[in-house]
Amino acid sequence: MFARAILLAASLMAPAIAMAQTAVAPLALETKIPLGEVSGRIDHLGIDLKRQRLFVAELGNDSLGVVDLAAGKVLRTIAGMSEPQGVAYVSFADSVYVANGGDGSVRVLRADDLAQTGRIELGNDADNVRVDAPRNRVVVGYGKGALAVIDPVSRAKTANLQLKGHPEGFQLDEAGSQVFVNVPDVREIEVVDLASKASRSLSTQGAGSNFPMAIDQDAHRVLVVFRGPPSLMALSSQDGRIVAKTQTCGDADDVFVDAKRHRVYVSCGEGVVDVLEQDGSGYRRLARVPTLSGARTSLFAPELDRLFVAVRARSNEPAAIWVFRPVP
Repeated sequence: MFARAILLAASLMAPAIAMAQTAVAPLALETKIPLGEVSGRIDHLGIDLKRQRLFVAELGNDSLGVVDLAAGKVLRTIAGMSEPQGVAYVSFADSVYVANGGDGSVRVLRADDLAQTGRIELGNDADNVRVDAPRNRVVVGYGKGALAVIDPVSRAKTANLQLKGHPEGFQLDEAGSQVFVNVPDVREIEVVDLASKASRSLSTQGAGSNFPMAIDQDAHRVLVVFRGPPSLMALSSQDGRIVAKTQTCGDADDVFVDAKRHRVYVSCGEGVVDVLEQDGSGYRRLARVPTLSGARTSLFAPELDRLFVAVRARSNEPAAIWVFRPVP
């Protein structure tokens, strides 16, 4: 009789347990897309929504992977890059910009057939690429401390913004008038006025290795993630004051805002994606979703409602793009 009562209680609890498990799983792994013979580090991702193509900066392979998302497979691999780091699709020029850290070049590919149509020499360590569509310009971080503003029509550098050190993650504010830049070499966040080129610095309050950055337009916040110690800091995009801080996973390399769900996704090399939810003025962790060690690069595409995580090759796991679907 006692055993029967236990079984009955367990059967009644099962749906509640299942619901609880679902509630703490805000990202569901939908599929894995193998990248083929890709070894070493994978850097940033870009996306061409019109053609449903995901671009993978295969830094360790000196190649650019092109994934057909509709077919769920690699369309082609473009060799001959030099440690590609940043990649972005420029819709108003229908081109793909690939920044190469090895030789400091920015290769311009025609989006239709991916043929190279231009090359811009920045000197060394070309890194992150940002597209300012409203003002028809591309911004690339490079060298020991600069941002290059590029005109996609002439494919020439039209302005150079000097910084105190090599720029890592950076973002333009909502108005496009200033750019927030992570400069981990000097433990600062630099804010540069794009019109006057004047800059000011925001303190990181002792935190270091500030690499990824995102803009939460709805909340008027700049989200900066640090590796030392692992933490997220939210600053007002209007006056730079710190409005929130919270712990995150380690070795972060990308952060994205899911405006629809008021969430933040932080992908980390320790092998997880932290899912944070805005809670009042701060944030709380909803879940720590497992990936694999070293999988610290990601891209959230709100138009597709998918988070793509680049997973580098391991002895028992090939290099692949893991596709996560936000839940609910």
